[in-house]
Amino acid sequence: MRVVVQEEPFDFGREAQDFATGHSNMGAIVTFTGVVRDADQGGMDRMVIEHYPGMTQKALEKIAAEAVSRWDLGDVLVIHRHGELRQGDMIMMVATASRHRVNAFEAAEYLMDYLKSRAPFWKKEYTADGAEWVAAKDDDEDSLSRW
Repeated sequence: MRVVVQEEPFDFGREAQDFATGHSNMGAIVTFTGVVRDADQGGMDRMVIEHYPGMTQKALEKIAAEAVSRWDLGDVLVIHRHGELRQGDMIMMVATASRHRVNAFEAAEYLMDYLKSRAPFWKKEYTADGAEWVAAKDDDEDSLSRW
């Protein structure tokens, strides 16, 4: 299990290849990458993500361990960025390895839902009109409630 919180960009291709190469005995590798977008089409210039390093790392490690305990997984990778990001930047990556695809897909979805709604990151979007904190969305909470 590897959990990384970092400011610098990550190389999705390298991370996915390294993860898959290390799990040749698994039948399924699932990856997901979140990309910064202007959700409200409001002319977002950039997004700044803040966090408390120790707290964030522990929270992400805890949820990754929870996924391992709930599904039959061989491994988990979570990468989440912080700092200033622009549209099109990769913000996060989740990878799961399992002997069976259902476990890999469900665990990846669980991790993505958690990262979207409960991970201790605070996002502020900057537009020509100013800055605004991003509020939690009901849809994201609904997605998490199924687990």
